[in-house]
Amino acid sequence: MTALSIKEIGEKLVQAGKLEARPLAIYGADGRPKGAIPMTELNRCAARAIFHTSITKGAPAVFIGEGFEEKCCPGGLSYFGLAKRNPMMKFFLSFGDKGFRGGAAEFLRITPEQAERSFEATGKIDPLGKLLVICPSELIEGDPGVRSFLLFGESENIRNLSALVHFRSEAVFSSVVAPSGASCASFVTYAAGMAERSPREAVFLGPLDPTGNSWFPRGYLSMAIPLHIARSMASDLEQSFIAKRESVAYPKKRVEP
Repeated sequence: MTALSIKEIGEKLVQAGKLEARPLAIYGADGRPKGAIPMTELNRCAARAIFHTSITKGAPAVFIGEGFEEKCCPGGLSYFGLAKRNPMMKFFLSFGDKGFRGGAAEFLRITPEQAERSFEATGKIDPLGKLLVICPSELIEGDPGVRSFLLFGESENIRNLSALVHFRSEAVFSSVVAPSGASCASFVTYAAGMAERSPREAVFLGPLDPTGNSWFPRGYLSMAIPLHIARSMASDLEQSFIAKRESVAYPKKRVEP
């Protein structure tokens, strides 16, 4: 398999998916990368800030670390391993509790107990470093320790990229999955290997958190890919259906269903 650079992998994934949004590389760092800005300068919601970085031409890398508790969604910090999860969160995700956030609730889980079990299923979440960095892959020279890639695209683009995952994988039912959790978990936590029980041989589609529907485009999906799978996809592109049968993958002529 050809040893592709991080930048080249990103370029190949854009080519494969005919993506308009920029691919993002996720890694940990001990110090602030040159030119990077705190993601909280863009939005309190980490997932929204990350999406902005991908779809905005010329946007710099973003980072977050400890000390942002007052500026960032606490759920995001906990999913990045930078803060402990509030034990009352199980009520917020289900039917609320008058003693927490005035009884606000998201009705995403049938009971607080079920919400708690879903947290336990994720396992311990470890940070990638003092800082979590989300950087457009086009800006990366060398490899600063990238753990995963994050892509955004319309449904057909992501469907084709999912099929490219299966070009090599024999795990029919587990190579591409759509796990529950906050958008920031779908974007970063699972594919970057931060969650203790997250599968390492899977690509993660999302987001399945409806609280982001007000800002995440209706026809879009996210795809978070562990580095070794992203490298495989990029290396396989030219011998796959996308290159060999491009007119099938991206038909110019459509027919009525």
